[in-house]
Amino acid sequence: MIEKDFVQEGLRRTRIDEYLEKELERAVIVYAERPGMVIGRGGKNVRTITNTLKTEFGLDNPQIEVKEVEVPELNPKIMAYKISNMLQRGMHFRRVAYSTIRRIMGAGAQGVEVTISGKIRGSRSAVAKFVEGYIKKCGEPSIRLVEEGFATAELKPGVLGIYVRIMPPETVLPDSVEILPPKVIIEEDGEVIEEEIDVETEEIIEEEIIEEVEDLEELEEVVEEDSAEEVEEDDS
Repeated sequence: MIEKDFVQEGLRRTRIDEYLEKELERAVIVYAERPGMVIGRGGKNVRTITNTLKTEFGLDNPQIEVKEVEVPELNPKIMAYKISNMLQRGMHFRRVAYSTIRRIMGAGAQGVEVTISGKIRGSRSAVAKFVEGYIKKCGEPSIRLVEEGFATAELKPGVLGIYVRIMPPETVLPDSVEILPPKVIIEEDGEVIEEEIDVETEEIIEEEIIEEVEDLEELEEVVEEDSAEEVEEDDS
């Protein structure tokens, strides 16, 4: 019977997710710009959704909190719905994908992948994938660090599936390496002092060394020329 309870709980969660996605589909698209569409006039929409969750899904005192998305371009769910809207308005899928990728990368994302599947070119189904930047595609980091969003677009030839995967700007990969600046140990009055060398300081030191080497080479060339002239005079 425990397995049956798990199945029923999973079905209930799925029905809730489908209901909220259907009811808030239009609001999610403009969520960052107009969160009032979720709340409704005087909180009407929120009250309606709350009552539905109570009566149809049996939730006790459900609470709905509406928050504004700070950067909608970095939210894959929102961007997937934007692509869906543009495709339903008749825009070409390549133009839609490239314009969306530019917006996401312009917001600071490390990488983005847009996949559009379905009857995008004709009567046969196909898959078009657009990638820019660096994004993990396998392993644990691809699950934990990469955010995903999905939406559908209903067109006359059929339904298109839209996947958007974004690697946020603040993502730190497990294999990332930080190179620390070198340190110089200086002894003063028997005390050891460690000082970090800036990159600019290193460049200045390298330039000074190069200039000294060039001056030394010029001096050697002058000495060699003088020696050659002296040898010629002696021969004459």
